[in-house]
Amino acid sequence: MADTKAQSAPGPTAGKQEGRAAPRSVLLRKARELSLVPALIVLVVLGAVLNDDFLTESNLIGILTSSAALAMVVLAESLVLISGKFDLSLESVVGIAPALGALLVLPAAKSGFGTEWPAWLCLLAILAAGAVLGTFNGLLVVKLKLNAFIVTLAMLIVLRGLLVGATKGKTLFDMPDAFFTVATTTFLHVPMSVWIAAVAFVVAGLVLRYHRWGRALYAIGGNVDAARAAGIRVDRIRLGVYVIAGVLAAAGGIMYTGYVGAIGANQGENMIFTVFAAAVIGGISLDGGRGTMFGAVTGVLLLGVVKNMLTLAQVQSFWIDAIYGGIILLALMIARVTTGRAQD
Repeated sequence: MADTKAQSAPGPTAGKQEGRAAPRSVLLRKARELSLVPALIVLVVLGAVLNDDFLTESNLIGILTSSAALAMVVLAESLVLISGKFDLSLESVVGIAPALGALLVLPAAKSGFGTEWPAWLCLLAILAAGAVLGTFNGLLVVKLKLNAFIVTLAMLIVLRGLLVGATKGKTLFDMPDAFFTVATTTFLHVPMSVWIAAVAFVVAGLVLRYHRWGRALYAIGGNVDAARAAGIRVDRIRLGVYVIAGVLAAAGGIMYTGYVGAIGANQGENMIFTVFAAAVIGGISLDGGRGTMFGAVTGVLLLGVVKNMLTLAQVQSFWIDAIYGGIILLALMIARVTTGRAQD
């Protein structure tokens, strides 16, 4: 019996190796998130050297303003990814939710429904539409146990078709000023959309780090069976994440509308690729259970700076898309090295 126990028990060397491995893994993940900060600084310096307009106040504010809507959707997707699921339909929510609000406020002569609701009520309807769509996705994924990737891909296509059908393929103009307030109202020369996105990331970061709901979210994404065994209400939390993600994407749609000044039939199209690029390079794990809001926001800023530099250099848009794709591949390879885990 003593020999059997001696053979089965881990030796002191193995224990020390495991103890060293865990901190090493944590340090690698932290290094991956923080590595974007020097990379961001290098890009800013490079942009200043290559173009005299890069460091002007108007250009820097322009980068932040153009990234605000993307940041809200990245925040939404990051929360879903941390929970161990996907939501590809968020880019369509960015389009269909604001379009619904616009159609409710516009008269029939301007392609609206003719209901002419008050602007404030239509803005609430936009957020409510995001919540409803998030709830629907959550019920299909969480309650019916359908594949999250396929369900949200189908919803992306359905909502895209509804947007084109509802707008008849036209661009919606002449909405009330309230639809553009977050992009046109400034504080310290910075649009309110940027401040709202910043506050949203700070709140999410604090909740994930200090609140039991945030810790539960990491636990669910890391090991759902262990989370259930620990008494965590997995289904309720995951459903709540989908609802929150829908509301954040709808808010991002309002910001995008204010920035562009209109709602096109293709609003939000292909945004999900950029969203995943920002989340992945920011350290959000596609396997769930890992990632921080600091990493996600630095991912957004890095992509915003890259896009601005390429735009100032008059690089054509399709090359920008190709570069984003390369960034995603590079980030996945870095994640494979830093985590030491195979990616399913």
